[in-house]
Amino acid sequence: MATRVAFENSNEIGVFAALTNGYCLTGINRSENFYSVFESELAAHIPVIHATIAGCRFVGRTTVGNRRGLLVPNTATDQELAHLRNSLPDSVVVQRVEERLSALGNIVACNDHVALVHPDVDRETEDVISDVLGVEVFRQIVGGQALVGSYCKFSNTGGMVHPRTTVEDIEELSSLLQVPLVAGTVNRGSDVLGGGLIVNDWSSFVGLDTTSTEISVIENIFRLSGAGGASGGGQMQGGQGQQSNIVTNMRSSLIDQLS
Repeated sequence: MATRVAFENSNEIGVFAALTNGYCLTGINRSENFYSVFESELAAHIPVIHATIAGCRFVGRTTVGNRRGLLVPNTATDQELAHLRNSLPDSVVVQRVEERLSALGNIVACNDHVALVHPDVDRETEDVISDVLGVEVFRQIVGGQALVGSYCKFSNTGGMVHPRTTVEDIEELSSLLQVPLVAGTVNRGSDVLGGGLIVNDWSSFVGLDTTSTEISVIENIFRLSGAGGASGGGQMQGGQGQQSNIVTNMRSSLIDQLS
């Protein structure tokens, strides 16, 4: 199920939160409303952690991670690094990265198996991503955009890419990632998917402006419909064929509109 949420007056929730199968980070808000939405949905399964990076709240754009690890930029303080290491499960490796392009959430998109990175990242950074997150790393652009973390979002079950990505590119990326992909938008037509959407294998959160049609596409491609949290796998299996048809039809209609 996809849950609508806003950070103060911003619908760009992916800027202020990061979600994986092993943990969730949220920026520190003036009220607890933002944090409490994640806590109520996720706390039974994974830790939900208040965090800052370099004293700033935009933890979603400055960090990148999966269930094995979390990468933070070199601007993160020792105190912030210690807080993350103390709060996260012992199995999660927290590593600081010396990278010129320090908004790691904008330049890296990953799940538990594969990472897409900005074509200009340092070779050392590529090695760190591979070692800490335990993924295969590919330099890639999505829909003509080098900021792959901003313009695509994928989990271990599905993914969404920039609406102007060609059919050929979608098929190539889908083959690379080994998950089904669809072109789509969030927040009533925004193509900045990394800003308006965070997702893991059983839950997703979207900006408050996201339409019901956009949520329907998100729930189908990420296989969240009727999942009922981390359980409900049997129910999901029965609807796979129908969901696949819905996604195919939606992808075709999106491509028709954009061509």
